[in-house]
Amino acid sequence: MRFMSIVTSPQPDARPTPELIEAMHKLADREIKSGRMVDTGGLMPLATGAQVRIADGKLSVVDGPFVEAKEVVGGYAIFELRSKEEAVALAVEFMQLHKDHMPGWEGTCEVRAFAGFAGECS
Repeated sequence: MRFMSIVTSPQPDARPTPELIEAMHKLADREIKSGRMVDTGGLMPLATGAQVRIADGKLSVVDGPFVEAKEVVGGYAIFELRSKEEAVALAVEFMQLHKDHMPGWEGTCEVRAFAGFAGECS
């Protein structure tokens, strides 16, 4: 099964420490070599992004930063794994790296399975 881990934080300007970056690279290297990690990446700050919205039937584009953002997606990883439990265990390991190498940081790692086809989206 394919899973996506999405990391969010209410601290959009918090940059990872060099120690955290090194630890994340070690974990990613291990998972890539094992064939379990399909893709991963960190995202640039909100100021560099844009949102395409539909509201009241109108389409609009808003350049960042987004003042109303309560939590910001900081990065993601895509894995090919046997179970949700395996995906959650990797998310726990990843978040432990943040706890160990970036004291005071707060955030969430959401784990979601990919839908295999359109009928699984509901």
